[in-house]
Amino acid sequence: MRAARLIKMVLLLQSRPSMTAAELARELEVSERTVTRDAQALSEAGVPVYADRGRAGGYRLVGGYRTRLTGLARSEAEALFLSGVPGALREMGLEDAASAARLKVSAALLPSLRDAPDSAAQRFHLDAPAWFREPETPALLAALAEAVWDDRCVTARYRRGEDEVERLLEPYGLVLKAGVWYLCARVAGSPFRTYRIDRFGAVDPLEDRFVREPDFDLPRHWAEQAERFARSILRAEVVVRLSPQGVRGLRYAVDPVSAREALGGVGEPDGAGWVTVTLPVESEEVAHTQLTALGAEAEVLAPESLRERFAGDAARLAALYGPADA
Repeated sequence: MRAARLIKMVLLLQSRPSMTAAELARELEVSERTVTRDAQALSEAGVPVYADRGRAGGYRLVGGYRTRLTGLARSEAEALFLSGVPGALREMGLEDAASAARLKVSAALLPSLRDAPDSAAQRFHLDAPAWFREPETPALLAALAEAVWDDRCVTARYRRGEDEVERLLEPYGLVLKAGVWYLCARVAGSPFRTYRIDRFGAVDPLEDRFVREPDFDLPRHWAEQAERFARSILRAEVVVRLSPQGVRGLRYAVDPVSAREALGGVGEPDGAGWVTVTLPVESEEVAHTQLTALGAEAEVLAPESLRERFAGDAARLAALYGPADA
């Protein structure tokens, strides 16, 4: 355990100019006193760890010290080669760079771990696009990816409905969601917004670079945006009575946010084991389509208009599947 922590400490210091004891303690999940002891142990082992004293002090490696990746365990080496998404890298124009990086890492591994890339590739594969849909690479993805990597401003034309608008954007990050590429960007000084890349009509990178917000976190931003969007479209409510099987199936029939909110406030089941929930939905039409999947495991109680739709469905189904006339 300590050996792994010492290797991680060296790699952390190798990736940054310097780190304070508090920063190292947070990354390594130990106390600052343990950081001090580990730094002393590394120094005694010949790793040139230097401690700068004072308020702005910290730990750093002296003389451009670098360590090779010979401390990787097999599971770590295999996991390393799972971190890339080949299709996504190819679409962003980064396939050659990723291939070169994998070759360099492979060359640094111990001989006993050289088969790690093949071992991982034969056991795990990420297929990002959604089912029943041919993946299409947006024509301007590579240009946007290059601008994202370089922190370079772009002027872009973007289709919004029937109109096309032009914006000067600071492109912060790219997200691939179910086969669709999105750009998280902002107009300088404005809140961040999310753009579908296949709706860009033109992208022109500029010479100007922008300064990234130091506290911007792309995964957190995307999760918050996705949650906010899912909630924003749930503008109506229906009251539904669910069987135990209907409760289990609700999360597969409706939006996860909708199911979570409905089941979070569920009361005690009745004598038959059924529960009544208030379900946020996009519209009555969408609710009709979604709840149809639950069949007889769900009974709509309100609004009356939606209940009447299901009653009509039931009557038509009874006519279709009822006994034939003699």
